[in-house]
Amino acid sequence: MRSKIVNRQQLNDIAIKMGLRKLTIYDKYNSFLKISQIFGNTLEALVGAVYLDRGYNQTKQFVHKRILVPYIDLEALEIVEMNHKNKLYGWANKNGKSLEFELIEEQMDNGRRIFTVGAMLDGELICTGKAFNKKDASQIAASQAIELLGIGGDDK
Repeated sequence: MRSKIVNRQQLNDIAIKMGLRKLTIYDKYNSFLKISQIFGNTLEALVGAVYLDRGYNQTKQFVHKRILVPYIDLEALEIVEMNHKNKLYGWANKNGKSLEFELIEEQMDNGRRIFTVGAMLDGELICTGKAFNKKDASQIAASQAIELLGIGGDDK
């Protein structure tokens, strides 16, 4: 559960719901920042600032009162499948398919590397994902492949 709560996308979504997008200073015209987790990073920085300013106990109360209670539905989160690659690998294995993730492209943008990873099913590229690291890019590709293939909750 902890890993589901503190994963990059979840933190980013919470930060946006909290209104941190309005407080974060960033290049709004940089299209690659749209796929980044800059707002989740802002949330982590906020929690770190509360910790440095108020200490552990106050931070614990802040996180519970201002983040967990209003923004996280633990019951719904419990059933969420977070590791799309594992789900896709399971489906491929069950259906006699060969699944691989390949680095398609690596490019630089404002000093940061952007990785494009492709999900290859039986040697055919079916989806790609872009992110600032290969792990996230492959998870994005797997998530898109799951949607494209119509793999539901029962097809683990």
